[in-house]
Amino acid sequence: MIRFENLTKSYWVKGVQKLVIDNLSTELPTGKSLGLLGLNGAGKTTLMQLVAGTMRADKGRIVSDGSISWPVGFGGSFHPELTGAQNVRFIARIYGVDTDELIAFVEDFAELGKHFHMPVRSYSAGMKSRLTFGATFGIQFDTYLVDEVTSVGDAPFRRKSRALFQDRMQAASAIMVSHEMEQLRNYCDSGIILENGQLTYFEEIDEAIEVHLHQIRQN
Repeated sequence: MIRFENLTKSYWVKGVQKLVIDNLSTELPTGKSLGLLGLNGAGKTTLMQLVAGTMRADKGRIVSDGSISWPVGFGGSFHPELTGAQNVRFIARIYGVDTDELIAFVEDFAELGKHFHMPVRSYSAGMKSRLTFGATFGIQFDTYLVDEVTSVGDAPFRRKSRALFQDRMQAASAIMVSHEMEQLRNYCDSGIILENGQLTYFEEIDEAIEVHLHQIRQN
């Protein structure tokens, strides 16, 4: 369960205050994989960072009764000078999971070969995505925050990623951001649209996508 209580977040841009999250009060359902949609600049990344606890709100709070993953994106999650294995070891210690088990899982899942023991700064975007996906889903979180990392790799790797995602969703929730509507259809049950600082929930992901595409055509 994730509940927003009078949550507000704004930025100052060239002396003008831009309100991104506007006194938001709502509760996201448990056990759902949710596609987070919204126009460019709507605040999707900001909302994900607020949920993860990596950004402070201006006021209000977010309440959760479970563990939440870090936002998984295309490469900002790891120290570039450490190897993939060293980064995973560090993460295991932070989250209190078995270090050797997590390293073994990620090494097998990510299919990075010798690069797993090379600095992350040498990785391509796709390799970073494999590493982040494996490290995140190698830990049992109650809610996963995922940002466009499940479409990397060849067809067999994408099938493996989807199978792992669906396995985790048997006992967890997820919030996924993606610009690829087919990816959201493949991974998500329901949808939420962020617009004017507020969230609207849609039970069916297809309905959320239809409303989102209509918003795009109107802008």
